[in-house]
Amino acid sequence: MIVTSRKNRERFAIKKSYSIESDSNSTSEEEAIPWAEYVQNGYPSRRRSLVGDARFETQVNKENKRNWLEEIRQLSRDSDLSEDDLILVDESGILEKEHKEQSTSTSVDGAAASGGEESAPKAEQATIVLTLKDNMLSLGNILNLVDDFKGIVTHMESRQSREANCQFDVLLKVEIVWNNFVTLLRSLRQCPSVFGVNVISTQGVVVKEAWYPRHISELDLCNHLMTKFEPELDMNHPGFADKEYRARRKMIADIAFDFKFGEPIPRIDYQEIEIKTWGHVFNQLVSLLKSHACKQYIDAFTLLQNEVGYAADKIPQLEDVSNFLRRKTGFTLRPAAGLLTARDFLASLAYRVFQCTQYVRHGSSPDHSPEPDCVHELLGHVPMLADPGFAQFSQELGLASLGASDEEIEQFSTMYWFTVEFGLCKENGETKAYGAGLLSSFGELIHALSDKPEHKRFEPEVTSVQPYQDQDYQDVYFVADSFSDVQVKFNRWVREHMKRPYEVRYDPFTQSVEVLDSADKLEAAVNQMKMEVNYLCNAVSHMKFMKF
Repeated sequence: MIVTSRKNRERFAIKKSYSIESDSNSTSEEEAIPWAEYVQNGYPSRRRSLVGDARFETQVNKENKRNWLEEIRQLSRDSDLSEDDLILVDESGILEKEHKEQSTSTSVDGAAASGGEESAPKAEQATIVLTLKDNMLSLGNILNLVDDFKGIVTHMESRQSREANCQFDVLLKVEIVWNNFVTLLRSLRQCPSVFGVNVISTQGVVVKEAWYPRHISELDLCNHLMTKFEPELDMNHPGFADKEYRARRKMIADIAFDFKFGEPIPRIDYQEIEIKTWGHVFNQLVSLLKSHACKQYIDAFTLLQNEVGYAADKIPQLEDVSNFLRRKTGFTLRPAAGLLTARDFLASLAYRVFQCTQYVRHGSSPDHSPEPDCVHELLGHVPMLADPGFAQFSQELGLASLGASDEEIEQFSTMYWFTVEFGLCKENGETKAYGAGLLSSFGELIHALSDKPEHKRFEPEVTSVQPYQDQDYQDVYFVADSFSDVQVKFNRWVREHMKRPYEVRYDPFTQSVEVLDSADKLEAAVNQMKMEVNYLCNAVSHMKFMKF
């Protein structure tokens, strides 16, 4: 069974997590019920994080692929078929199968009606891209190979390859019987002159990249949670036994689920215990800002106090904060019901939208929350999103995630964890914090800047694969020379390591993401850049004139 819809995919993820855990944990019937509620989070963990959810999604998608592969094995009657024989193009994306069940049943019925004689298999159209190591002379051997398997090439294109040490990429559209196509793929991969073979589509199966929003309004579809309401599912949650708190969380979460693009963010009438919890954290952090936070954070926090009314006795409303950010960096907020899937959350950043919760952590545990809450996000994330350089890095991280593979999403999530959440930077020779997880946690902020953890220089190749700590304070923190250092290194790393075969660009005028995959789109982008450069040239000329 292939799970194609995003809603079904979430259900499938929860079901699979339970079956995996229940197989490996033999418990009594009395113990089974609470354990089932616990593991429905996707994975047992005291601290929910984008990284853990990304890894869990990868596990689910891999299982989907195995199911899909098994189904293809049965269709092709090839028990030796492996994932290498059926390249899944973007190695992660959502697979949409378009079965021709009617034609299949017709051929079976026809065979039965004719006394068991099978009709001749029908040729299908397949599109593949070959990456050639050598010059075009090897193409003749490849075309002969297609002919040997009774295939007909109906269309062919070539271009210079972007792979290192390879000469050409060749797109072939072939009409061929399915079983012969499977064998052809295996033979092509054994050719010494062929570096890689990617299947773009076949008549029966369409392989697509992971869905992502193309317009800011489509973020209405990016509200998928790995869990619904933490207090309902996790016995270790401080609010698990508090029925009033659970009902309050559900009410606030429903506001986020009902929110639509273009609407004002609903205001929450916060209760006394919630304001008390906010004030406790607020006062603790304010006492540490001058000695522990970076200058960008302190400057933005001061503006928030003056323009939005950040104070210990009042929880800011998301609508007011969103309007403030829009004026400063173009970022906006939208309400979220909880911790989103990694892919949905990162996609929102591409549109300069930060998905922000409105509920407050349980009052019995003001210094710790097992998942993001508005205390963490309003005190930790919002001030840094008011800095232009940091806002630009956040958007570029989001843009890079669009269409990325599951493995790349894991790396982006890990990068986000060690920068946006727990990042450190140098400032006048001193180490300061800029990560939201630090700047909303009194205890971890002190720990991070002590001599207990290890401080490593920020390098994306290392940071993106660093094991993270979700049970306690981090053992390792990454220190950047500056925000521009983070941005330059990240862009270089994306350019060198990301497998996405195209570039995307955000258009702030239409609030949409455009795929730059044609000469016309590139020309339009270049023309817009020329206009921007022209403005800069005029500004320089005016400055020179004023100087003299």
